[in-house]
Amino acid sequence: MTYTGDVGEVSAVWRPVAEVRTIDRPQSQARLVAPGTVTRNQFGLFDWRMKPRAGGAAPHFHKTFSESFYVTAGVVSLFNGETWVNGAAGDFLYVPEGGVHAFRNDTDEPASMLILFAPAPPREKFFLELAEILDSGRQLSREEWAEFYARHDQYMV
Repeated sequence: MTYTGDVGEVSAVWRPVAEVRTIDRPQSQARLVAPGTVTRNQFGLFDWRMKPRAGGAAPHFHKTFSESFYVTAGVVSLFNGETWVNGAAGDFLYVPEGGVHAFRNDTDEPASMLILFAPAPPREKFFLELAEILDSGRQLSREEWAEFYARHDQYMV
């Protein structure tokens, strides 16, 4: 989307921390800082915080959006499709569409990172639905998991 006007406009979006939805899990917390509904679907930005030895996402890829990881604290193990690397605060990993990736916290310390999705798919729906499935104790079949992941453009490898 390109702005074609000749004069700038007042269009900035202020989002105080009290408006940021949080998904709390036993081992992690996702702060939905800027979902696509806030950014005109140009990108999504989540603040992902993990407890020590929290685990994380298994190797997967997306067909319609890229994903970037910027480590803000601790050490996050990031899978770049070929090998696991230890990302420390300030390290960055970009994964284009189709790129296999994963993440986890393998250390005895907490870790956090910013996750950027572009363009902005409704990733918050994925994480909210996943939390609901896990919290309910529902057991999904292999086919149901495959349908869930495909509906959210996530393909496990």
